Amino acid sequence: MNIVVVLGMAVALAMDCFAVSLGMSCGLNKLSGRQTFRLALHFALFQFAMPVIGWFAGENLLRPIERFDHWIAFGLLTLVGGKMIRESFRVEKGEEECPVDRTRGLSLIVLSVATSIDALAVGLSLAVLRVNILYPAAIIGIVCFALTVVGSKLGPVVGRIVGKRAELTGGLILIAIGIKILVEHL
Repeated sequence: MNIVVVLGMAVALAMDCFAVSLGMSCGLNKLSGRQTFRLALHFALFQFAMPVIGWFAGENLLRPIERFDHWIAFGLLTLVGGKMIRESFRVEKGEEECPVDRTRGLSLIVLSVATSIDALAVGLSLAVLRVNILYPAAIIGIVCFALTVVGSKLGPVVGRIVGKRAELTGGLILIAIGIKILVEHL
């Protein structure tokens, strides 16, 4: 498969991860190196694994899912985005209270799945084309890792520009991504 086609596909799939990492880090002053790595690694692993799963799953398994996969992604992103919006309206947090780290736990897994569902369909398409899946999946994972790092580093800059309601903005970005996925599939 042509490297330009694979890179184009990888960038297209990674744009949701870029936008989500931007939105997540928007409300933070600075994401630590560990948080950035954890976020990028999870997103990249899911973006790598989903095409492989789609490739192996075959058409019979994915046909029933593809009718509502966009609803799943929309629901997951709206859930996390709504939680961020709700938290942005809480009374000012005291200095002793730690902000929620969305680069850990269930939030991270939910976002990883939500941003990689389209990659499942890409894997199925590549199986139909009889393309060896490991090369494109590896490129998809690497590009996703890089764009997630860029998004997580730009997020705090955007947060400073947006100001006090950066967490609200981040939640709205996640919901907007969910709506975009829904609209693209309807």
